[in-house]
Amino acid sequence: MNVNLHGTFVKIVNYFALAPYRYNMLLKYEFIRVKKKSLLHKKNTLKKTLFFGILLVSALLSAQTVVKYSNEFLNIGVDASSFGMANAVVASTNDVNASYWNPAGLVNLESSELSLMHASYFANIANYDYAGFAMPLDNQSAVAVSMIRFGVDDILNTTQLIDSQGQINYDRISLFSTADYAFTVSYAKRLPLDGLNIGINAKVIRRIIGDFASSWGFGLDAGIQFNRKKWQFGVMARDITTSFNTWSINEEKFSEIQGAVAGQNQELPETTEITLPKLQIGAARKFVYRHDFTLVTEMDLNMRFTQTNDLISSASLSITPSFGFEFGYIDMIYLRGGVGNFQTIQQLDGAQGTGFQPNIGVGFAYQGIQIDYALTDIGDQSAALYSNVFSIKLDLSIFKD
Repeated sequence: MNVNLHGTFVKIVNYFALAPYRYNMLLKYEFIRVKKKSLLHKKNTLKKTLFFGILLVSALLSAQTVVKYSNEFLNIGVDASSFGMANAVVASTNDVNASYWNPAGLVNLESSELSLMHASYFANIANYDYAGFAMPLDNQSAVAVSMIRFGVDDILNTTQLIDSQGQINYDRISLFSTADYAFTVSYAKRLPLDGLNIGINAKVIRRIIGDFASSWGFGLDAGIQFNRKKWQFGVMARDITTSFNTWSINEEKFSEIQGAVAGQNQELPETTEITLPKLQIGAARKFVYRHDFTLVTEMDLNMRFTQTNDLISSASLSITPSFGFEFGYIDMIYLRGGVGNFQTIQQLDGAQGTGFQPNIGVGFAYQGIQIDYALTDIGDQSAALYSNVFSIKLDLSIFKD
């Protein structure tokens, strides 16, 4: 997905608020900059701020029955080591973070694991947090639970800045936050066919936009992994039953902005939002050199069953590839790199080009504690800001006597 920062403010708002771009939480603060040279200049400036605030709330309340980019925060990913490989891990994932990437990989756990991650996006405007726990039930099955939060806090609400008499009252400015949550339970099991594993996720989704609107949702994911000698293959199907969100809109808040801009916000938006299924398939291979050096490489194809800006796109299917590698030394030091998210983008001059997302990362593991870092571009190589992502993974067996 390409994020074009040269677009208009309205496109940025729409991108942040559910529609039609890959990461639906992009939000820029509209700060009130008032020069006190003249009252006229002050009122003109504040009216522009009010207009943008109304557009923001309007966009946040938009929930379509069927949209291309519903619950998009769940497509960002987890774990800095995976980000470093451009998210090309569906075949090779085999730890606690497999609950997100492919729950079938959980059967490779030898002991209980805990994973934590924090990332800041859009110049620290948005915060993305993840926590996951997984444990083997026996040598044939495993379970996991995880939580994801993507939020923007302390957003200025200027929709009531100017009262009914046309007077500016700064006391009418308030703050609100918007946050998306996902709670997931995972189960994985080995099948009788040697090397074949399956896994399933059940997830509950909670989305909150200040006092304006909130929703509950539910969805299912399913994954398969197959290991054959040095090769690993994986398939991850997300939202296999078309996950849905049911929105509850505060009609009192809606009425406050309903007539603020002519021709906009005249009717309540749809209250049901459906997330279309997505499919990720991958193949990986591990190379071992002189017992001390390892190299894991993986190639994935990410598919959406709708038309997007992906490199390969039709009316019914869109595909973008990703490639990642991890170079390891004595299972202690790791260097990672990857490239993915290939998109067809429109340049400022109207010409079309290809954008992509490069990633790099490093990791260090010692006595059951692993710390990973990734420098990742959430949009493409030129249009979006790079983000620093850190995560930590603990093998809880280190706390046993």
